[in-house]
Amino acid sequence: MGADCSRADRAVEEFRVYLESERRLSPRTVRAYMGDVGQLLEWMQAQGIGGWDVLTPVRIRDFLAELWDRGLSRRSVARMLSAYRTLYRFFLREDEVRESPLEPVATPKQEKRIPNFMDVEEVFHLLASPDPNTALGQRDRALLEWLYATGVRVGEAVALRVGDVDIAGQRALIHGKGGKERYVLFGRSAARALTRYLEVGWPALAGACPGPGDPVFLNYRGGALSDRSVRRIVDRHMARVAGYHKISPHVLRHTFATHLLDAGADLRAVQELLGHASLRSTQIYTHTTRERLLQVYLHAHPRA
Repeated sequence: MGADCSRADRAVEEFRVYLESERRLSPRTVRAYMGDVGQLLEWMQAQGIGGWDVLTPVRIRDFLAELWDRGLSRRSVARMLSAYRTLYRFFLREDEVRESPLEPVATPKQEKRIPNFMDVEEVFHLLASPDPNTALGQRDRALLEWLYATGVRVGEAVALRVGDVDIAGQRALIHGKGGKERYVLFGRSAARALTRYLEVGWPALAGACPGPGDPVFLNYRGGALSDRSVRRIVDRHMARVAGYHKISPHVLRHTFATHLLDAGADLRAVQELLGHASLRSTQIYTHTTRERLLQVYLHAHPRA
């Protein structure tokens, strides 16, 4: 049993290296994968299941039943199943197992959730919230403008380097999930906010002028801003406008996509700007757009 457990642990460590080195996933995503795999491994060891090659579909369903009993949501269970499928694809490639026990296990159907988003007027109030006369205010304004103008993920914003941004051309190179790169566009308002911040606020925070390899968004000590810090900044400014509290920065990404589609943007163009691998990921925003179109129709049509 001890040797089998050691082998299972070693296989998990090799999977972690694969996620970091080959898939080049973010540290946060790797931690999420490893947390899910760790839960399954602990359960296997408690059940006396000696290795990944002897785990069966029936035992997987037993494990999922325990998750349901603990009150995990469909979304969480689906995420865990996705992690385990990735794990077994890796094991099959490495000849660690002969078949995957996940093949006959169905992913629970997800409830359709329409993303939260802000109205245009609310966004404008948010963007006007930071103090333009301080270095941190200039940073916050540039950050908020950037998130709304480009629709990038928080991790992509903190990974942004000065050399990635072409302010004159109003475009930037984004280093996305899994090492994928794409270009995003931004408008004059974001360009002005970035220019002022990089010329005035950035040197005040760092004590030097920015170089191409430096992070765009800095903390108050002149180091790179973290994901958590971005969330705190957005939350603070959200709380100042219209009484918003605990609104995720991802809402600005949802708002970016919704506003583009409401204005008639092509769905595939929005998919490319968001960096979605599948059009299905982008189509969720069409539900929001249809809801708003229905409200406009009901309000405006004489026979509605």
